[in-house]
Amino acid sequence: MKKRVFSGIQPTGDIHIGNYLGAIRHWVASQAELDSIFCVVDLHAITVPQDPETLKLKVRETAGLLLAAGIDPKVSALFVQSHISAHAELAWILNCFIPIGWMKRMTQFKEKSQKQKEQVSVGLFDYPALMAADILLYQTDLVPVGEDQKQHVELARDTAQRFNSIYGETFKLPEPLIAETGARIMGLEDPTKKMSKSEDGQGHIIYLLDPPDDIRNKIMRATTDSLREIRFDENRPGICNLLVIYELFTRVGRAEIEARFEGRGYADFKKELAEVVVGGLRPLQSRYRELTADPTHIDSLLAEGADRIRPVAEKTLATVKDRIGLG
Repeated sequence: MKKRVFSGIQPTGDIHIGNYLGAIRHWVASQAELDSIFCVVDLHAITVPQDPETLKLKVRETAGLLLAAGIDPKVSALFVQSHISAHAELAWILNCFIPIGWMKRMTQFKEKSQKQKEQVSVGLFDYPALMAADILLYQTDLVPVGEDQKQHVELARDTAQRFNSIYGETFKLPEPLIAETGARIMGLEDPTKKMSKSEDGQGHIIYLLDPPDDIRNKIMRATTDSLREIRFDENRPGICNLLVIYELFTRVGRAEIEARFEGRGYADFKKELAEVVVGGLRPLQSRYRELTADPTHIDSLLAEGADRIRPVAEKTLATVKDRIGLG
């Protein structure tokens, strides 16, 4: 049997090449070999304030970009989290089994709550319980995540083990799946910070729907260093990050890339990189425009995805409720 993989993406901000190279492209490449479930996690999005109409539009945009990138709804399940109520129901049940000390150790909450201070919501604190529910509902084997989300997958695993030890074998124990290359695409303005939807500064990020001229301008202004040699060197984060982006878009080996730009300057390299990124995103942008020409098409695909996978979630939830004496 194929191993089952679950991945979620929030419909907030704009999806960028860090999301694409570090996650989405891997999802597309592996969907034939894995039993893949992809979820637009709108319940996670409301842990911070959202404009209702914008959120609805972003759900459709996020789904459209996943489809444009190559997620095949005939092969993979693609749906919206809130369309399957078992996610919220299981999250509450898991809350009653997760020790509060486990939650207090979550580093992402500590980081994010510093920005919001007293305005921070209980939902943001409880985010890992909902993520655990997302994963455990589908008896997931593998969860593709970045290093910053690994701790949440470990909490899901610990929660499954705790529940299983009390009530018998109920949940599979998930494993984090972290990409070896491209898991952390860094920002263009500050290459010591991960490219993130939550970061300020338009020049920091290349979005999947950026016009070609915007992409060219951002890359030409990207931070490098005062040296001239173009090579992969983690001690030189600016040029190294740009080289990784070039490597991932072209799929050319590192030695060949370094040989190609030997003796050339940063301006030449940046110009070529810009065209590589523009060309790499062109098919995705074209496909996205086709898909979103009729918004009801994406809505129907999402509804079909939810209908297809809902029985799996409801079966797990029914088992859990029976084990603990609910219903």
